[in-house]
Amino acid sequence: MGGNVLGKNFVLVSFGESHGKCVGAVVDGCPAGLPLSEKDIQEDLDRRRPGQSTVTTSRAEEDKVEILSGVFEGYTTGAPICMVVWNFDVDSSKYYEFRDKPRPGHADYTARVRYGGFNDFRGGGRLSGRVTASFVMGGAVAKKLLREVLGVRVEAYTVKIGGVEAREVSDAGIERRYENPVRCPDFEAATRMIEVIEDVRRRGDSVGGVVECRVIGLPPGVGSPVFDTLEGDISRALFAIPAVKAVEFGSGVRAAELTGSAHNDPFTIRSGKIVTETNNAGGILGGISSGMPIVCRVTFKPTPSISKPQKTVDLTRGEETTIEVKGRHDPCIVPRAIPVVEAMVALVLADHAVTLGLIPPVIGGK
Repeated sequence: MGGNVLGKNFVLVSFGESHGKCVGAVVDGCPAGLPLSEKDIQEDLDRRRPGQSTVTTSRAEEDKVEILSGVFEGYTTGAPICMVVWNFDVDSSKYYEFRDKPRPGHADYTARVRYGGFNDFRGGGRLSGRVTASFVMGGAVAKKLLREVLGVRVEAYTVKIGGVEAREVSDAGIERRYENPVRCPDFEAATRMIEVIEDVRRRGDSVGGVVECRVIGLPPGVGSPVFDTLEGDISRALFAIPAVKAVEFGSGVRAAELTGSAHNDPFTIRSGKIVTETNNAGGILGGISSGMPIVCRVTFKPTPSISKPQKTVDLTRGEETTIEVKGRHDPCIVPRAIPVVEAMVALVLADHAVTLGLIPPVIGGK
């Protein structure tokens, strides 16, 4: 199929389909000696898992990870790490209609053209959000590697759903983001976000939103211009997440409204370190980390699977028709996307860190 490998020296290979036997990940290039267990992976998978609240799909997959290789006596061995979760709660019956009647907003039509009709179309197949479980598995390894070796934290959270936007994003709020089902650090905004999602669910519709991610502790000098810039590689990884429509760093699109004097981040020295007074650059200058927190925002479109009647075409008859999408779908994908965004950012950072030699091939020693 091609296009299933991310990274150069810390590499993720993603495999599996939405309604196939399993979804899995192979991580190659992870140094030997990293303490790693299934529990480390499971914590992030549980945050992505469906069926946890009324604002997500009711598909009840356990998503219990199995590490098949690359870990021995509690440590990575330096060999490829293979991980899988098995698909159990699968109902493919509702998808056969869409083999010839592509769902608006989905990749049914484009995938059929690209692969000549041989692709697994059930539940979206390889192009389903279900495949992000493999991203999370690989990302969990990357996050632990970054944390253990470099002290880097990668944290994502919801800042907007529909027309409701978080007004206050504090460190304390970010720490408590999983205490509400939309994973928003502004608890007042979270209450209104939940109301928006429940409203569109009742109407058979869906809504999108924005996830913000920040990286704390990455040293300056990470990134390889001109074609392997840090924000370029992060953007590429984030656009692999189904439903992502925009990625921005720092001031993002708001930069178009500012003057250079307002947008530039003045340099200063604090506690012996060179920092900037503001962070409109989002922690990256010239494609290279500046040492300031990396801040990016990821915009997700509304979930395309809705129960309202929609226009499409019958590919076998060559005529227009209408369909209604039945089944179990997220009225808003944003809450479950939080660990996925963290995973993709962490995978890119780990790859750059390994490539630049910031992370050694063996951690510790016996």
